[in-house]
Formats: sequence, structure tokens, C-alpha cells
Amino acid sequence: MMKKIILTLILSLTIAACSEEAAEQGPVTADSVPSPIMTNLTTAAIPENGFVINNVKILDGMGGVIEHGSIVVQGDRIISVNDGDSNVAGALTIDAEGRTLMPGYIDAHRHIITGANPADWLENQAETDMQAFLEAGFTTLLSAGDAPDQILELRRMTAEGNILGPRIVAAQFTGLAAANGMAGIEGDPARFDNARPPLRATEAMPALPEEVVRGQVQALFDRGFDAAKNVINVSPGGPEEEALSMIVEETQRLGIRTITHAVTVIDTLAAMRAGVDQLVHTPHIGMLTLDEAQQIADSNIPMTSTLGIFVPFFDENNEPIFRDELPFPWDTISSAGQGPVNARLLWEAGVVYGFGTDTRYEPSLTLKHELKSLFLVFSEQDILRIMGQNAAINIAMEDEIGTLEAGKIADLVLVDGDPEADIFDLLNVDLVIKNGQFVVDKR
Repeated sequence: MMKKIILTLILSLTIAACSEEAAEQGPVTADSVPSPIMTNLTTAAIPENGFVINNVKILDGMGGVIEHGSIVVQGDRIISVNDGDSNVAGALTIDAEGRTLMPGYIDAHRHIITGANPADWLENQAETDMQAFLEAGFTTLLSAGDAPDQILELRRMTAEGNILGPRIVAAQFTGLAAANGMAGIEGDPARFDNARPPLRATEAMPALPEEVVRGQVQALFDRGFDAAKNVINVSPGGPEEEALSMIVEETQRLGIRTITHAVTVIDTLAAMRAGVDQLVHTPHIGMLTLDEAQQIADSNIPMTSTLGIFVPFFDENNEPIFRDELPFPWDTISSAGQGPVNARLLWEAGVVYGFGTDTRYEPSLTLKHELKSLFLVFSEQDILRIMGQNAAINIAMEDEIGTLEAGKIADLVLVDGDPEADIFDLLNVDLVIKNGQFVVDKR
């Protein structure tokens, strides 16, 4: 009898201890939907109450850090970003196991379509290439000049879900003069750059009629483009700055943006005076003075990095090559150093400096290449802002993406590692969420 009483007492104490432990772990509702870490989330159904990612380090894209936090997503929006774990009844709950969560990556200057036949690319290669962007962590791309018919169709297809891929902001070219000094020259325009001597104009380029300058903006707006892109190389006494001012007036009237390629200090200052919306390169020809850097900062025009263009890639034989996969043009190598120097001066002056690559290379490779170039003069903490809020400001989408805040679109990247300690951990993408949907799961 005594043995039976003792066993009953032990059993009661065990049940009570287990109940107390469960209570300490937080309430578990009957309709909660826990998810083991290895569930492939791209095939998982997301409940009406959304999902929660717990046990995660959060880098919010603005410089804020939560060492052990959580995020709640419902539909395509972030509901809350919290210190500590969150418990939402009916939500899918994911244990991140200490990984790091960031805003989805933005490339604010990219050329997307590859190959000689854009129509063939769209039909046969687009789906694979768009998936590669997602797998590298990119959820938004600014197309800074691609085949017009195909880029507009690709934007539609990704927006409507016909192809899984990043959202696309599409720009198209506008001219500033009737000639640009590049007649008869073929190849990568950065290799044969008419911003540099001896190709740079030494006399005024002929002007375009005003109705042509303004009409080309109306035409691209009517086609549905988001921005007018142009290349400014100011010729002595030439029409370029005045024409650019006209383009800015037209884009402001129509409610789209002007984005400008300017790679010398002279041309950057001219674009600044014209009042463009985005400078899509760091000036890498000529040294900025502190006063010039401050003028650009005071204009409140954001700038995109693209520092890696003039840093060599290397082929399988360890031969240095340019972004066109041909031997590296050594007469441009000074830009590999001058660009980062000017970038840091602009940063110190207060320019909103955002991430962009200006390549057609495979996305993860170009991400690594641009990070390598940025890391010459920027800290991990700087680069995380460049990748987050600043990149969103560059494409005028800071109200929607680029930071982890309640109300923003749920574009998220979960990486294995801690980019705050080692920026190249940004390459270790495990999970990608776009518009609140799981599109990549490599855990």
C-alpha cells in the first residue's frame, strides 16, 4: 500500500513539473501551426494569420539591430518587428535557429536581359535568370536600360506571377544631344567610354530640337516606363545640361523619374544642377573636392554605387577580365581606386548612397564583387544601410521596401551567419520572402 502511495505521489509531481515547464514556454493554442526548421516553406500553405519567424537576429536596414527577435507577417505586409519571440494564434511559426534576417536585397542599377536576342532570352532564359536573382537574395531590380519590349513584358510577367522573380522598376534611354561621339564604336560602353579622353568631345555636340527632347519623355511614359535614363557627357558649350533640365521638367510633369549616368566630376555636377532624381554611378573620373561632395549632398539627390565595374573579374584561368568577359582594359584601372575614394567623401558629406552593380553577370557573383569594392572604404554597418534603406531611397520606394518596419512590404532575406560581423555572410542566403510569399528555401 505504501509503495502505491509513493508511486502515485511521484507521478503527480512529474505531471505538475511538466505542466509548469510548458507554462514557462508560453501559451500554445490549439490552432497554432508550428513548423520544423527543415520544412520546405516554398511548398507550405501559409495560414490566414500569416507567419512568425522567431529566434532570429534582425538587421532592419536603417542601422537598427535586435540580437534575439522575431517578425510577424500577414498577407504581403510586415505586422510587427519584436524583441524576443512572438506567438500568434493560427500563424505558421518558424524557428530561424539564430540566423540573421534582413530586408530583401535591392539592385538599384542592373541590366537584366542577356544575349544577342532579347525575345529568345525572354522565352527561354528569363525564368531561370529570375530565379537566380531570388536565390541571391534580390527581391527588387531597377532595369537601367534593357530591350524595351522585353523588359516591359518581363515586368508584367513578374508582377502578375507568370514568372517568379524580383519586382522590376523599368527605365528607358533618352538622348541629350544629336550626337555623342561614339559613332562607329562597338562594344561595352564602359570599355570605350566617351567620358574619357581621347573619346570625350572637344567641341560642342549638335543640339536636339526642344520638341524632340521633351517628346521622347512623353513617348516612354506612354509606353509605361517608370523612369527616363540618360547619359550626360558635357561637351564644351554643348546642349547637354539644358536638355537634361528639359527632361527633368517633363518627368516631373508626368510623375516619373529622371535617372542619370554621370561618371566624371564635371558631369555629375551638371546632372546635379539639372535636378535629376538619381545619380546611377559614383563619379570615378576625377577627384571630388570636399566642397563639391558637399554640394552634391546638399542637393538631396541619391547616388548608386556601381564601384565594381572597374575592378577586375577573373576567369577560370585566373586572367583578369572586364564585365564583358574580355581582357581587362588597363587604361581604366584608375577608376577602381578613384570611385571608392569619391564614394567615401560623398558619404561623409551626407549623400544617400545605395547599392547597385551595373552588370549583366550572374547575380550572386556581382553581389560579391560589389561588396568587395564597397568594403574598401565602408564598414559592415555602412554597407548594411547601403543595401537597405539607402537602396530603396535610390529607386524612390523607401515607403514600401528596404527596411524591416510594420506596414512595409514583406520582402525578407534570412542568411546563415552575421553580416554585421562579416559582410560576406550576405552571400549565405537561406530563405527569401517576396511580398510575404516564400520564394526560396535553401536551409
